[in-house]
Amino acid sequence: MSIQTTFSGGVAEITIDCPPVNAITLADYREIAETFEDADGWDGINCIVFTAAGTRAFCAGLDLKEFLAATVEEDPARARVVRRCFKSIRDCVIPTIAAVNGPALGAGAVLASVCDIRIASRNARFAMPEINVGRCGGAAHLGRHIPQGMLRRMFFTGEPIDAQEAWRLGFVQEVTAPEELMDIAHTLAAKIAAKAPIGLRLGKQALNQIEFLPVDEAYQIEQQYSTLLMKTEDAREATAAVVEKREPIFKGR
Repeated sequence: MSIQTTFSGGVAEITIDCPPVNAITLADYREIAETFEDADGWDGINCIVFTAAGTRAFCAGLDLKEFLAATVEEDPARARVVRRCFKSIRDCVIPTIAAVNGPALGAGAVLASVCDIRIASRNARFAMPEINVGRCGGAAHLGRHIPQGMLRRMFFTGEPIDAQEAWRLGFVQEVTAPEELMDIAHTLAAKIAAKAPIGLRLGKQALNQIEFLPVDEAYQIEQQYSTLLMKTEDAREATAAVVEKREPIFKGR
């Protein structure tokens, strides 16, 4: 198994473990997709930390040896597998945090981009080097976060940006020392996991649905999700806890 999953205190940690640099094969794409698609059935888990083993790279992208052996005729089917992987993370019912412990190149940058939040160690960098190997990259995904000028510079040159520049652009939400990365990611994950499970899930659905809509239309949809939440016991408990100045006790219903 190249993808490892552990559970603790309402948080799941999903780890890419493909030494030496976490380059991923088509089988790895499938395994990542299956793992995130299964998350809907993880009782008591309300946040995911997505990271990678080792210190050399978060993910160095597609395994080029496997890609070199692929044929043009196989490419559309391979592309469907890759799309399913990225979609499974972006559409995951549970909020996701990418803990980027090193270079995230090509597919690695996209894997980080489809998470809800990105925390990077200072030795992380992000690149779209597909131009160097005769491919187009994941600009559709990174373009959700990075201005077009920088996106196209990254695309056409294949050159990386470092963690601090990624933070300045808004792609990364926090930059940490490498030794503090996982503690900071799990602290944030625990804070999120303590919220109402239904609120997190409906809230994420709402955020995904409204992302590219005009403001008025988007807010109307968001209000519809609020009405759905209002019908739940947890929503009433959240309000009561604030009024009564106590910690809420959520039951997931």
